[in-house]
Amino acid sequence: MARDAIRFWRNGQPIEVSGFHPRTTLLDYLRLQERRVGTKEGCAEGDCGACTVAIGRVRDGRVHYEPVNACILLLGQVDGTEVVTVEDLAQGGELHPVQSAMVAHHGSQCGFCTPGIVMSLFTLYQEAERPLSREHINDALAGNLCRCTGYRPIVDAALEACSGAPQDAFAKASETTARGLAGMADGHDLFIGNETRFFAAPASEASLAALYAQHSDATLVAGCTDVGLWVTKGMAELDKVIWLGRVASLDRIENEADTLTIGAMVTHAQAFAGLQNIDPDLGELMRRFGSAQVRASGTVGGNIANGSPIGDLAPALIALGSTLELRQGETTRAIPLENFFIAYRKQDRLPGEFVRRVTVPKIKGNEVFRAYKVSKRFDEDISAVLGVFKLTLDGRRITQARIAFGGMAGIPKRAVETEAALAGIFLDEPSSWGDALAAIARDYQPLDDHRASAAYRATVARNLVFKALSEAASGATRATRIIGLREPLEAAE
Repeated sequence: MARDAIRFWRNGQPIEVSGFHPRTTLLDYLRLQERRVGTKEGCAEGDCGACTVAIGRVRDGRVHYEPVNACILLLGQVDGTEVVTVEDLAQGGELHPVQSAMVAHHGSQCGFCTPGIVMSLFTLYQEAERPLSREHINDALAGNLCRCTGYRPIVDAALEACSGAPQDAFAKASETTARGLAGMADGHDLFIGNETRFFAAPASEASLAALYAQHSDATLVAGCTDVGLWVTKGMAELDKVIWLGRVASLDRIENEADTLTIGAMVTHAQAFAGLQNIDPDLGELMRRFGSAQVRASGTVGGNIANGSPIGDLAPALIALGSTLELRQGETTRAIPLENFFIAYRKQDRLPGEFVRRVTVPKIKGNEVFRAYKVSKRFDEDISAVLGVFKLTLDGRRITQARIAFGGMAGIPKRAVETEAALAGIFLDEPSSWGDALAAIARDYQPLDDHRASAAYRATVARNLVFKALSEAASGATRATRIIGLREPLEAAE
């Protein structure tokens, strides 16, 4: 049984919408249909944060709010959620505590970016662990880019507003909202449109497999952080859209003793803790993975399935030796993740086949892991080069290496010649590292584009090999990382 309208919660009431074009974004619906124009369109690619709204979902018995970029979120993706915009915050003529703090600390800038900043702080107000640090707030605001004045008064406002437990109207209505959202979870498939143009959201993996087998030309949408740009920048029509967000079996995380299995629809925010526990470098990589808005929407499976040569997650998972599971109809198969990527934007995926989950081996006691992201902007930026290393040691001798880079080729790719050159060398003998440093030039013919030149990428890749070996030899990372400069600078304030 299929439903032909999406349902979501707005201002304490259920809303039903049907008959919309599959490519309709949440931003267009809010501005053009509801006329809620406080939510702005800036970059139209999920980078500037002017379009930020909050999405509420029930988890662990209560409503949790996350920031999302409305410009690249399809309208159909809000099915079963609460949607909160900047116009909803003030209640009874009184500003929300976040808004009041922004006024008191002179944090309001131009009217274009401020609504998005307020919405990011609204989600922080609802979800933050207390007490807050400036670093925590800076992370929350990394997806809101503004250059009018500065962030200090905004951070001061957040420190004041988010100092205690949330006591706004949304916190007080949490139980009512949770009941309303639960009442909309009917477990039915969603299908809006006809056989030639539709937005569909299957409620089970079996329904997804059957629908995708019938419409293998449809666009699969996970978080829409990439597909959204096809709409806003490429003006793609997307006549057939299948959203995977209602397939419960795809959002599971299985944490075993030696492996972490992550479902395709697990968001980057949800995967953060498990990946960080494998190694702190994975945690830092995920912290710099886009913005809070991107991490709340983007998924592990989506990042893999789009096959981008500059996707940050695939090289890390390849270096760890991960296995990818796919499904077509009733058939499933598992392959090494590295074999999934064939050529630029071409993957080993059959018609009607979708990514199901990825299984990640955990670091063993005799293994050293390092991950480095090099980008023009430290936070919320696409990698110019991403280098990931896993070294297996016998004492101080490297017995095996797995190395993968992003941004160096048309696909995420292992550095097999460098791996071979590292086998057998000793960490205490830097004079033996030369062959490995030279081998990286044979592994890649780097991309040459607006993010970085081929020569720059080649130099950075060689330097990262040296950096990984140096850190493995010394056991220290703080002196070699920009992140290591943060605490001394903060202590000096």
